[in-house]
Amino acid sequence: MRALVIDSFGAPPTVREVLDPECPADGVVLRIAATGVCRSDWHAWQGHDDGVVLPHVPGHELAGEIVAAGPSVRSWRAGDLVTVPFVCACGACDVCQAGEQQVCPNQEQPGFTHWGSFAELVALHHADANLVRLPAGMSPVVAASLGCRFATAYRALTVHARVRAHDEVAVLGAGGVGLSAVQVAAAAGAHVVVVDPSAGARAEAAAFGATVTLDPSGLSPEEVAELVVQATGGGAHVSIDAFGSSATAVASVLGLRRRGRHVQAGLLLGSDARAGIPMDRVVAWELEIYGSHGMAAHEYPAMLAAVAAGSLDPSRLVERVVGLDEAASALAALGEGTAGAGITVVVP
Repeated sequence: MRALVIDSFGAPPTVREVLDPECPADGVVLRIAATGVCRSDWHAWQGHDDGVVLPHVPGHELAGEIVAAGPSVRSWRAGDLVTVPFVCACGACDVCQAGEQQVCPNQEQPGFTHWGSFAELVALHHADANLVRLPAGMSPVVAASLGCRFATAYRALTVHARVRAHDEVAVLGAGGVGLSAVQVAAAAGAHVVVVDPSAGARAEAAAFGATVTLDPSGLSPEEVAELVVQATGGGAHVSIDAFGSSATAVASVLGLRRRGRHVQAGLLLGSDARAGIPMDRVVAWELEIYGSHGMAAHEYPAMLAAVAAGSLDPSRLVERVVGLDEAASALAALGEGTAGAGITVVVP
């Protein structure tokens, strides 16, 4: 098969022929129809994830057709059109049995723990616990846009943040996760304030339903938080750091009103991994702090139903569709700040 291969962290990946993946006994092999280009893939390319072993094929937001199923797979067969959460849970441990597959201690992640979907084929493990059937009429390109950013934002706001109509919601960062969060919050009837230094991203956020957009350029986290407090009439009920940095995480927490809820959806890596969250404020104001790590397969139906009903439209997030030969450039654009606010999807 053809695949985009990383041979050295940070060096340009190349498209070349590699061996087809073997089908796991409890898994499947998919022919990739579409795969999203995510900032998490950029982190893998840069060597920020300890589990990535070279040579490596990135990619974790995917949709495709099953071409082989292992002998232990009960619910799926060749020809089924599916997508999958980026966390592939074991399905057997106590955490999975409690329904929390997104934090399974035995999890695998395509594009991180093993070769991913920037390829013509990909192997997925524990198929019965992780695959999600594509609804009739949903294109693979749209399905691929759901797997990481949209699903993460959806669960962050509906499960952790418990967003309601008329809530004041602050979204820091208007990339793929942030724009998804804007759409989900606006669909719930919330008043959405977006913070992003890019004028283009702020314009996109307004088109997605943000009623106020703020430029944080040159401001401290405390100053950004004060702008949010003013824009929300006393602080946000819900704030989501959709970018992932110490500065945005701190600003998100400080922009909350009393008893507010902060959700960390953007990855905090490297020097940002131990962000200095103002725990004195958390204690004094009884704030709630959550991490959000994707969404388990069994939680997809509610999100897919909202898409089918038209209240959510992830297709609006798809900004570009490119071929596999253009995937390396799309990946590099994420680090150069030239990727745009929407999602790029690769069709191998």
